[in-house]
Amino acid sequence: MTIDTTVRIDGRAIIDGDRVASASGDTFVTVNPATGEALAEVAKGGPADVDRAVAAARAAYESGVWSRRDAADRGAVLRRLADLIEHNAAELALLESLDMGKPLSQTSAVDLPGTAATFRWYGELADKLTDEVPSTPPGSTAIVSRVALGVVAAIVPWNYPLDIAAWKLAPALVAGNSVVLKPAETTSLTALRLGELALEAGIPAGVLNVVPGPGSVIGRALGLHPDVDALTFTGSTAVAKKLLTYAGESNLKRLSLEAGGKSSNLVFADVDDLALAAEKAAFGAFYNQGEVCSANSRIFVERPVYDEFVGLLTAAAEAYRSGDPLDPASGNGALVSESHADSVAAAIETAARDGELIGGERIQRQGSRAFIDPAIVAGLPLSHPLHRDEVFGPLVVVQAFDHEDEAVRAANATDYGLAASLWTSNLSRAHRVSERLVAGTVSVNTVDALGSTTPFGGFRQSGFGRDLSRHAIDNYVGLKTTWFQHA
Repeated sequence: MTIDTTVRIDGRAIIDGDRVASASGDTFVTVNPATGEALAEVAKGGPADVDRAVAAARAAYESGVWSRRDAADRGAVLRRLADLIEHNAAELALLESLDMGKPLSQTSAVDLPGTAATFRWYGELADKLTDEVPSTPPGSTAIVSRVALGVVAAIVPWNYPLDIAAWKLAPALVAGNSVVLKPAETTSLTALRLGELALEAGIPAGVLNVVPGPGSVIGRALGLHPDVDALTFTGSTAVAKKLLTYAGESNLKRLSLEAGGKSSNLVFADVDDLALAAEKAAFGAFYNQGEVCSANSRIFVERPVYDEFVGLLTAAAEAYRSGDPLDPASGNGALVSESHADSVAAAIETAARDGELIGGERIQRQGSRAFIDPAIVAGLPLSHPLHRDEVFGPLVVVQAFDHEDEAVRAANATDYGLAASLWTSNLSRAHRVSERLVAGTVSVNTVDALGSTTPFGGFRQSGFGRDLSRHAIDNYVGLKTTWFQHA
């Protein structure tokens, strides 16, 4: 099947409702990682562009054109945006695949429906966010309101460019804030197109601005900006720590940070369906080329079923072999760049040197070396870096255990606490172990479970704040008490 890859691409920033070049006139080239071919020139924003975008966001917020608009109206606009995303889904799915390298089958079936669903869910929530009237002494009444913070900076990663942008934008906008969105430099195209669709849906000029450019420049400028009231981020722990510093050096802006992960999957011998556990484990480790912050990149298996599980996992990994992202038969596509593939390949070389490696072949196709097949490594001590460091690629470490306590201690022996999974038919064990695992989400008899109604985020160096669900609203509002003394 031949897919028409002709798509209109406008790489200019969106500031105050207009498509604009960067203040310097500089651009950068965004590349299709699956072919190495240039896709488009994109505006290379700088501090002056951040200043323009923040000023536009502040003016829009202060005008009340969005911040003081009826909540039901704001919700209706977000639902119109969801409709427009669905109407333009084929174009957006193709852009996402070309820009990031993931299979078109996945962007079409998962990323785009998920993006639209997020905007629609928060659009439905808009007029259901109520104030509180707490108990006060006779002769007085108090109202506790959730008020928008003002100007929000949103910095999103390259692995789910559109989906995670929706996780940030929808709750921030529905609460009445104005936003400056900074997409990842390597995957800016769908964020820019989303900004256009937001204007078409009826979001006023200045309420949503999109400024592409290097993270070291745009991210730093947003983090230090004295007129940014809150900043939300998904990315590495190293960058999250820089943003903490920037907030402290500037105006103590509110932060919500979803950072790294090294998530574990515990498989007990009493699991009902070991083949299903292996199939889901392969999904949890290798889906999206393993470029998932909550990927279950460590699997601990109870010794009586260890050998059988490794065989089943090896077979299940075949479904995630890399291939042309535009081919519906491909289980995975290209990694986001050849430089990132170099980093993942180096980790696999370490796995081959220090452990027992299955798979992990690096493949060149269509002129690109960004393709790596799933890799499984066993025989590494718990102190090994591959048990502790985030690789962000299709590499999983498998380890046997003998006792429940041993498995829990091993799972918790990282700096992170984003997600975990466990497989057992014993309900008591499921409750007991899930309570002890240090993770923002524990998936029992499945992997990497999430949805619009449940919060997503972690503990420790996986950050703080939560995306998704009603709880995400808390990132973008402050509690304001108004006390009336009437007697």
